[in-house]
Amino acid sequence: MPYNGSANVGCLVSSDVCNGSCPKRDVSVTSTAISMTVGIVSNTLALFTLIKAYRRFRLKSKAAFLLFAGGLVVTDFLGHLINGSLALYVYSSQKNWERFDPNKYLCDFFGVCMAFFGLTPLLLGSLMAVERCIGVTRPLFHTTAMGSHHVKRLLVMTWLLGLLVALLPILFQRPYQMQRSRSWCFFRLHGLCDWVDVLLPILFSVLGLLSLLLSLVCNSVTGLTLLQSRVQLDRDHHRHSRNTSHHSEMICQLLAIMLVSCVCWGPILITSIILSLQDHDEDQTYTHMLLVVRMATWNQILDPWVYILLRKAVLKRLFQVALRLCSSHPKPTFWWQGSTLGSYSGANSSVISRPDFICLDGPFFPDTAIQSAHLP
Repeated sequence: MPYNGSANVGCLVSSDVCNGSCPKRDVSVTSTAISMTVGIVSNTLALFTLIKAYRRFRLKSKAAFLLFAGGLVVTDFLGHLINGSLALYVYSSQKNWERFDPNKYLCDFFGVCMAFFGLTPLLLGSLMAVERCIGVTRPLFHTTAMGSHHVKRLLVMTWLLGLLVALLPILFQRPYQMQRSRSWCFFRLHGLCDWVDVLLPILFSVLGLLSLLLSLVCNSVTGLTLLQSRVQLDRDHHRHSRNTSHHSEMICQLLAIMLVSCVCWGPILITSIILSLQDHDEDQTYTHMLLVVRMATWNQILDPWVYILLRKAVLKRLFQVALRLCSSHPKPTFWWQGSTLGSYSGANSSVISRPDFICLDGPFFPDTAIQSAHLP
């Protein structure tokens, strides 16, 4: 075991602060500022996109998904703003924690923010996957159980759960540990003293991994259900369903969010479990921990671009450009149904009385509702 149950109180502070022999790497403040700025701008654009879509679908079943997505984007926005500001302050103070944070209050706050804004997006991603799974497999139950007031309650409960997990080290009087690079604080992963030190990072990591697993299961069930529904529609009616098309768009977004979360947060979650269960020299894991935490920060940058780019309003334009570049002869003309998140040029039209159709010069794109250009 990496801890000794008879260790004295000195073990609790033995690795909180590095002495003068700790390596101090020159980390570019500019790159941190650029990352923070890009993340804030990206999440702002995604938030405007979701707000515009919610105004169109606020009385429909898609509103629940858009509310969850909006909550995720707001969480990522605040994560970039708060964590980025803290990191810039640490760098501007030459990472001299002994001078500007002698009581370790700032380190505890930094650690709480890292844990909260790391775990909460994973929980929200799994919640969105569950919501879509219910909406596709049990639409009647979804209509009654996923009203806007229920969704808002679930959002608040998810934020409170993430905050509770982030505050556990403070509640158990196990302060967050300044990491070897002296630029961030996180759960104690070195110099563990007892089972509480082992439990806290494992609880955080297990909850994150379970969220990713739940997202994978729900997205798989939803995708298979949509595929079966589409095959049935094509066989019976020789046409595509408008609702199926909208569901497909949202599932593509969920799959992209899940992939981004797995790639960005998977390494640090697994690393936290390994370091908690096995004793490793801090010098040997320094570079690896710095790499995985930088990967985790990219999750909040990439998430909003899922909603900005993975919309039919954008994909159909890219497809049209690709057709024009690759084709030298005219193609038949078709009409393509609009997106759940809408386009910037037709967002005010009613999706019930006047569907948003876009003209394409070329063969139809998969997952679309197609009508002939010679409709009466």
